[in-house]
Amino acid sequence: MTSAADSIGTAGQMRLATALAMTAGCVDAYAFIRYQTYVSFMSGNTTQSGSALGAANWAWAAPALIAIASFLVGVIGGTLLSTANRWCSRRARCALVAALLALLLAITHVGVLSSGAYIATLSFAMGTMNTCLSQIGSETVSLTFVTGALNRIGTHAALALRGAPLSSPEYAGDSHLRRAWRLSVLWLGFLLGAVAAGATTPRYGEWVLLAPLGVLVALAVVDRQHA
Repeated sequence: MTSAADSIGTAGQMRLATALAMTAGCVDAYAFIRYQTYVSFMSGNTTQSGSALGAANWAWAAPALIAIASFLVGVIGGTLLSTANRWCSRRARCALVAALLALLLAITHVGVLSSGAYIATLSFAMGTMNTCLSQIGSETVSLTFVTGALNRIGTHAALALRGAPLSSPEYAGDSHLRRAWRLSVLWLGFLLGAVAAGATTPRYGEWVLLAPLGVLVALAVVDRQHA
């Protein structure tokens, strides 16, 4: 079992993950409202594109396929950045995603990009952001979609109901119930980000992206992780 310092480190990872999940939820909901396409929830896009291709509706399939391809490229790019000698920190990746959101805000009123280009840029940004944190302690997490989190919440909850001990506790008091709660907070963060976008996008449009942009700029400034 690890020390109290490891518990504090896990709490810091939890705060970071929740902030990024809220950011992803906000951007995903904004894109869905504006373009009827997810930019971080690729399971939904896979279902949409598959059903559209089955119906030979190429126009409906194209945005989802663009999002899937761009998200994948973003994950590849973010992973390469994370292993590069110069750009190895989360700060660089948060700054990159913030710059992409700022770019979209700057050119939206000019109207020089197609909806496909907007979808591609936002999906690439979310794919890159998903590489910023892959674990909270020993628990694998995904920042930009919550299907896996819900699955792990259910698993931990079931084991907690059975009274099963955690096989590898990370600190005193670590348990299946605590981990289920921790993942539930992450899911709730994504949900609240989406709620915020749903409530504000109809009124403020693309300016909704200022909120996730601000979060990412703050993380790029204050995050001390460099490895």
